[in-house]
Amino acid sequence: MAFLRLKTHLKSICLQYQLYLLLNSHFFSLLKNERGLIIFFLCACVPKTAAGHCKWAEVLKDLEQIKESKDIDVSLYTADTDEDTECQEPVIRCFILETKVILQECLIKNCSKTQDVLNIWKNGNASLGINKLNSTTSAKCKECEEYEEKNFTEFIQSFVKVIQKECKH
Repeated sequence: MAFLRLKTHLKSICLQYQLYLLLNSHFFSLLKNERGLIIFFLCACVPKTAAGHCKWAEVLKDLEQIKESKDIDVSLYTADTDEDTECQEPVIRCFILETKVILQECLIKNCSKTQDVLNIWKNGNASLGINKLNSTTSAKCKECEEYEEKNFTEFIQSFVKVIQKECKH
């Protein structure tokens, strides 16, 4: 599933690049006719559409898949959803790290949602950026272990709120 999304994204980038080359090599001659203006308009609009896509959309989709799971029973450090914006990245990092705990539990118990949990972990790491998992945090931000432990359902609800908040920015 993730491969297909990546493939679609790559096709979009290829199309944008081809349009860029076309415009770059024939920019002035293209603007002299109707077809050139249409191509110019499409090139101007395509990047804006792609930029509006939240990089956390896949994580949100998979969170929806696992939120009703009955075979995941763990207590997890659950970050507050109303943390300062300066702490947003460390909060997301905590959720991603705790997802690894869910994944380990699923592998042990052979959960029905193991693949979805793995997708959340992989896509979360990709969206956050590998280097961010080990980055330093502000002194005012809490460490994961400082947050209250909550059940799986509460953890997922908080994780969804934090990701939705991130998508709005």
